Amino acid sequence: MNPASAGGSSPLPGDPPAEATPPPGRPGASPVLLLTLLALGAGNFSVLQSLVNPALGTMGAELGADPSTSSWVLTGYLLAAAVATPLAGRLGDLYGRRNLLLGVLFLLAVGGVVAASAPTMGVLIAGRLVQGAAGALYPLSFGIVRDQLPPERVASGIGLLSGTLGVGGGIGIVAAGPVVEVLGWRWLFWIPALLTLVVLVGAWYWLPDSSSRAPGGISPLPPVLLTGWLTALLLGLSKAGVWGWTSARVLSLLAGAVVLAAAWLVSESRSPHPLVDLRVLRRRAVWATDLAALAIGFALFGSFLLIPQLLTVPRSGGYGFGASVTVAGLFLLPSALMSLIFGPVSGRLSTRYGTRGLITGGALVVAASMALPALDHSGYWQLLVCSTGLGIGMGLAFAALANAVVEHVPPSQIGVATGVNTLARSLGGSLGTALVATSLVSDSGFTRGFWICALAGLVSAVTGLCIPRGRGPARCEAPDPASSAPQPPRPPRPASGLTTPASPRPR
Repeated sequence: MNPASAGGSSPLPGDPPAEATPPPGRPGASPVLLLTLLALGAGNFSVLQSLVNPALGTMGAELGADPSTSSWVLTGYLLAAAVATPLAGRLGDLYGRRNLLLGVLFLLAVGGVVAASAPTMGVLIAGRLVQGAAGALYPLSFGIVRDQLPPERVASGIGLLSGTLGVGGGIGIVAAGPVVEVLGWRWLFWIPALLTLVVLVGAWYWLPDSSSRAPGGISPLPPVLLTGWLTALLLGLSKAGVWGWTSARVLSLLAGAVVLAAAWLVSESRSPHPLVDLRVLRRRAVWATDLAALAIGFALFGSFLLIPQLLTVPRSGGYGFGASVTVAGLFLLPSALMSLIFGPVSGRLSTRYGTRGLITGGALVVAASMALPALDHSGYWQLLVCSTGLGIGMGLAFAALANAVVEHVPPSQIGVATGVNTLARSLGGSLGTALVATSLVSDSGFTRGFWICALAGLVSAVTGLCIPRGRGPARCEAPDPASSAPQPPRPPRPASGLTTPASPRPR
């Protein structure tokens, strides 16, 4: 119902739907302000992925926890994000992305407060689980960009948001050392929590709601099974380095993950309201993009472990550099800067040349960058060149991966499809961290780790070639396979601070 009809008058023909008009008292945000709010929120989540890594030992020592328990400060965060990302993405498709975005920003802030004030390691891990539930910030933000920006700005907007993943990861490692040394480890959570509250207020005031809603609902069994197999898989991967890859506990968890994943697929295929529409995932453009994201996520998180660890190894070992945590983190700064620059560049290029070439090219740059220190890492310059190349490749590839999904799925599936793509990237990162960590005990182990990440980049490049050629996000206007009814044409968007009146995009 149009708001104008609330006083008894009927809506006029051509009036926009009520959801497309910002509520009274909330002005529309400009595209720059909209992207700034979304980038700050998503970037905050990305920073929190890597910010805690250098301080795990300090946290464990103060709270009386062993290293295995302390590792759950990171593992719990990734696990909650993996479970919540596709679920919240689907809920955003159904009930409005603005509402869900405000909810996950609130969780990110509350989790930060809980973690910052935690008296025990158990409370700290609980706070991190709450924070991890904000992993849906990326798919929700992609959907909001698709809904609110003019068509010609969608790809570059998604490119900017995608770039924050690499930027945030690099900034987290760079900032962790100085923050811990000057303020203490609890400020690793207070600072992001305060920034998240600012973003939350801005999003509540300026961000309009989505005008599109997906039909249907969510059946209860698929989310339960999804949670089960992701928990078993990530727990098995995270503990493999401690328990051993061939231990009964790890093998049981991985086998359980396979069984639960198979049950989840059967449940989704039979559900009247699937969490993830498998018909969408069977599209070559979607599954190829997800596999490419998994492989390049492997390389990214592997590099976050390899470069700082190699720099902090004492020189007495014959291959390390003996640098402090702060200095080691600075070596990832070129990667963060290049990712921030090349993310939007990739978005603009994808509207002209398509996404396949950018994904393949970016992944090849990543592979070459990791191959350099695999051949020789005796000097600082190899690591600096590697970090710079990683930022360029990640910026190009990450933005193109998100745009490839948006190109090839209907609007009602954008949230869940980009959520699954984000999940694939996170799973790749978890696998990369687990596999690379088992190698970092000798110089040859670091060499092997760099080669493994280079191979992952090459796999991502080859998989990217399987993505169909296509240009521009207008392709995502295809009919929704989840609905058998023909889709009505989209009405022109109302004039506001976000967009200019335009005719509906061609289907």
